[in-house]
Amino acid sequence: MAGRPDPGQLSRPVGAITRGTTGVNRLRRSDRWLSNDGLVTGRLRAATDPLVVDLGYGASPWTTFELADRLRRVRPDVRVVGLEIDPARVAPGRDGVTFARGGFELAGLRPVLVRAFNVLRQYPEAAVPGAWETVLSRLAPQGLLVDGTCDELGRRSAWVLLDRDGPVSLTLAWDPFTVARPSDLAERLPKVLIHRNIPGEGVHDLLAAADRAWAHAAPLAVFGPRVRWRAAAEMLRDSGFPVRTYRRRMRDCVLSVPWSSVAPRER
Repeated sequence: MAGRPDPGQLSRPVGAITRGTTGVNRLRRSDRWLSNDGLVTGRLRAATDPLVVDLGYGASPWTTFELADRLRRVRPDVRVVGLEIDPARVAPGRDGVTFARGGFELAGLRPVLVRAFNVLRQYPEAAVPGAWETVLSRLAPQGLLVDGTCDELGRRSAWVLLDRDGPVSLTLAWDPFTVARPSDLAERLPKVLIHRNIPGEGVHDLLAAADRAWAHAAPLAVFGPRVRWRAAAEMLRDSGFPVRTYRRRMRDCVLSVPWSSVAPRER
């Protein structure tokens, strides 16, 4: 049955214990995106078993409860399981959310969505492909993985969305009122890209172009950073970058592109 743990795997979590820092509402930007993205919500609504795993939620499970609350607006019967590799961090379940010990092997579960935030950031870059492969191989057939990072207050966030075939997109999201320019998010790029913000790499080209567009849109600053960013994003699209267009009004500044635009180049 989908979602049922394999008892033999529960005692062999894959991964290493990380710092576990967390905070209330820290992952709100990714939560807002997840609960509105068409691909994510479509897969969640279509799932026979709407199981979601919050992988590596940290020392306190606040963000797991917040994820469950936001995804229930998409599908009220969603099941959320928080997994931590450190047995001391496994919290008691409540409010329809359960917790267990587990790592990249997902404790034998077969979820339709896995969120892993600020987990791989603490691993070496070389560990990322293997970790991705382990998680992706254990997803439900239409499952998705979100591998992301953010700052301590959640004002700057970045994440890669993957399906079972690999990376799909990169998304950057930030507080319009506390970030001076798009490239300020470079320090929060996911581990797979954080060392690739150098000339000749796609993510460097994207951030440099975003800064130029942001500067050109400066006359619109009087109308607020959201209006200015919408104009800057349009300039990026006009210059050939495949920046996603969002039809709804966004609370955050969001820059999302296909993975092919930023995939690391062979060295």
